[in-house]
Amino acid sequence: MRKSGTAVWSGGLKDGKGSISTESGALDNVQYGFNTRFEQGPGSNPEELIGAAHAACFTMALSGQLGEAGMTAKRLMTTATVTLDKGDDGYSITEVHLNLVATIPGADKAAFEAAALRAKLGCPVSKLLNAHVTLDARLEN
Repeated sequence: MRKSGTAVWSGGLKDGKGSISTESGALDNVQYGFNTRFEQGPGSNPEELIGAAHAACFTMALSGQLGEAGMTAKRLMTTATVTLDKGDDGYSITEVHLNLVATIPGADKAAFEAAALRAKLGCPVSKLLNAHVTLDARLEN
């Protein structure tokens, strides 16, 4: 399977503008630029897109892991916070923190935590990123 995203850019780094689109059309010419990445301008940026992709991938992987453990979630909500830091060699994504809130009726806490860890390690986006990936998983009753 192959999926694609497209970015178009015009202009210089700080005064230029770009747009991001996805093959599915879920994103269609969404604005991005220096101001949306390093300031508070309207539009998107690569880090929040990576965060959304990682949150979606992890949550879907967790659903599978829970199913294998005999559990079905009523609700899983994951926020992935992506950290972009500037070092001596330029900018790098240095960390992704996954924050999960799960509602799983009758869940065993140890089995839930084991499933969450397997999902974190097995999610294809986790494997892709060369960053420290952390996880907080909280089970709500």
